[in-house]
Amino acid sequence: MTSRKKARPAREFQTVKRIDNSRLVRRFEPVKLRYYYRTLALGAFVAAFFMLYIYQHFRCIDLSFQLEQVKAKQVEAATLNSSLKLEIASLRNPMRIDVIARRQLGLTEPLPTQVREYDSPPGAQVAAARYVRQNRSQ
Repeated sequence: MTSRKKARPAREFQTVKRIDNSRLVRRFEPVKLRYYYRTLALGAFVAAFFMLYIYQHFRCIDLSFQLEQVKAKQVEAATLNSSLKLEIASLRNPMRIDVIARRQLGLTEPLPTQVREYDSPPGAQVAAARYVRQNRSQ
């Protein structure tokens, strides 16, 4: 008989080591810390510059759209203004008023026998009416 020993697996032990790292202080080298702050400041400056540039670009686009809307309203107002001026000119035409008075209202010119002139009573004041003509250039 040969004696052979069976290989037994090695036993493993797990222990918990309590390590106190509260006294450890991470050191920052002042030169590296200054370099870090400079890089951070430069990055913030570049980011602020690009944000300002983007804001300005989009604001310009927005203002151009608003300008187009205002121009369209101006053209519409000019068209309406010219049509209203034509309507006013046609409504002020004395021939039109004469035609309406004769045809629709049935008015005619007075005969000489229908007109009487009266003398104004003594001490009466007569109101004077004055027609003011508007400037044609407006």
